[in-house]
Amino acid sequence: MIEKLTGTRETVFHPDNLRVRLYMNVEYEDYPLHWHTDTEIIMPVNNIYTVIIDKKKYVLNPFDIIMIPSGEIHELYAPPTGKRLIIQCDSILLNSFTGIDSISSSFYPCILSRTEDSSAHHPQLVQLLNQVADEYMNRPPLYETSISAILNYFFVIIGRNCIQQDKGPQTVIKQKQHKYIDKFLHICQYINDHCTENLTSDRMAELAGFSKYHFLRLFADFAGVTYYDYLIKRRILFAENLLSDPNLAIVEIAMKSGFNSLSTFNRNFRNIKKCTPSEYRSMYNSRHFEEPSAETSYQDAAR
Repeated sequence: MIEKLTGTRETVFHPDNLRVRLYMNVEYEDYPLHWHTDTEIIMPVNNIYTVIIDKKKYVLNPFDIIMIPSGEIHELYAPPTGKRLIIQCDSILLNSFTGIDSISSSFYPCILSRTEDSSAHHPQLVQLLNQVADEYMNRPPLYETSISAILNYFFVIIGRNCIQQDKGPQTVIKQKQHKYIDKFLHICQYINDHCTENLTSDRMAELAGFSKYHFLRLFADFAGVTYYDYLIKRRILFAENLLSDPNLAIVEIAMKSGFNSLSTFNRNFRNIKKCTPSEYRSMYNSRHFEEPSAETSYQDAAR
């Protein structure tokens, strides 16, 4: 399944500019510690499948679903027999979904939805993943648009249900500080739109109408990360898009992304993406210049 592994970094190739890769994986093969810039969705169909993230083991039963976000180091262990659906989504596709950037920090270290939970949303998630597989393998007219739309709705359900169940601070906000939700959604959107500017915590606290101390505490409760970490992640995401342009120098990208020095940019980029900006650019370029043929991409779904 892993086509190119450099150290622990996997380069994911997306066929036909889909920005999505899908496997119906039946291989009796384990995959040691690795990471990639894609968000990965795994759903066993037959038999169990084991995922280890940050030394925590997740044993997935048939039709359990785990979502592993971009940059998260993980291991995969397969039983001697079985089948599992694996979907890898390019970060550019995910970030094109309106509003997803306001909750993406809550995806870490993973999102888990189990059949045994008997929740109303889980069968919907299973159905949507099966629809993606059907579109990917049969490729009817406009299948690219259909896959994007289905995944968009998949993440809507994840955002409305799974995050609030899995993340304690989200539940606290919902129960005790519901009146602040709209305000902080607006604040997050403002940060997303102006992340390259000098957004000090004092400025944002004033915009929110709180004292600096109160703002920082409420923001961390709402977003699941500190204000500073959220802002840095938004700047790194902005930089990722610029890195696809080979005409921009790394130092220019650093300045355009809101960092006041190249060293600060490099340090934060490595901390979040587990590689340097130059390495990320090389991965992006190799992905686009070494993509497999259309014939090969059709075979991926049956692997």
